[in-house]
Amino acid sequence: MSDPALAAPRTWRSPTAEIRPVRALLIGIAAVFIGVFLVFPLVAVFIEALRNGVGAYFGALGDADTQHAIWLTLMVAAIAVPANLVFGIAAAWAISKYEFRGKAFLITLIDLPFSVSPVIAGLIYVIMFGSHGYFGPWLNDHNIQIIFAVPGIVLATIFVTFPFVARELIPLMDEQGTQEEEAAISLGASGWQTFRRVTLPNVKWALMYGVLLCNARAMGEFGAVAVVSGHIRGLTNTMPLHIEILYNDYQWVAAFTVASLLALLALVTLVVKSALEWRFGHELTGGPR
Repeated sequence: MSDPALAAPRTWRSPTAEIRPVRALLIGIAAVFIGVFLVFPLVAVFIEALRNGVGAYFGALGDADTQHAIWLTLMVAAIAVPANLVFGIAAAWAISKYEFRGKAFLITLIDLPFSVSPVIAGLIYVIMFGSHGYFGPWLNDHNIQIIFAVPGIVLATIFVTFPFVARELIPLMDEQGTQEEEAAISLGASGWQTFRRVTLPNVKWALMYGVLLCNARAMGEFGAVAVVSGHIRGLTNTMPLHIEILYNDYQWVAAFTVASLLALLALVTLVVKSALEWRFGHELTGGPR
């Protein structure tokens, strides 16, 4: 005779499902952490920036050194992001469309800035282009200054941000394969036509996603830029460096005012990032188009 307990029907339950109290506890812990470590600090930045009123807020933004820091940050991002855009497309195209020796090593090199401290990245350029570096004497003889000048800031920013575009494109282009490009070429399309009409439309949202992340990192970079800039107020200070100087000078409102601009950039980046993931998530992950 069969055991009635064994014969009784069993209700199916997902192995990842949790009972209601456990689920509520996990959601509560996540909400508390997000509130304490993310939401509250961001709100505090804007509260401190507006502590003395809107007039003081815009007055701090009108300071000449602050405006130069904003301008320099925008200029560095305007150079670094397009450079990484070109590199990211070229690297993703080569890695996903061709087989060659050293391919895995190239991918490892692309990931290098993710694992190297930004301070070390800055020191690398000091060793190379500083007055006592490998190329320092030649640069001095030709009156070319890289360290403690804008070129050094641009180079350091490019170094710490160049994986972002490539790392968004490589998995997607790998997933898509080469069939569409081969079909276009077999129909008589040139390499440029194939890229512009086939490859680029297929990766445009991932490309935009990578550019967005690259721009946010470029404008917010501190460690590498701090090493190569020299902290020259009104000349080589980007927004993150200017915030540190204002804070150390006890100019709280001015420091938090500039910080609020970077926080606003982070929020805009988050909103656009979420919108891209929601609207074009299947294209960002290489799913069916």
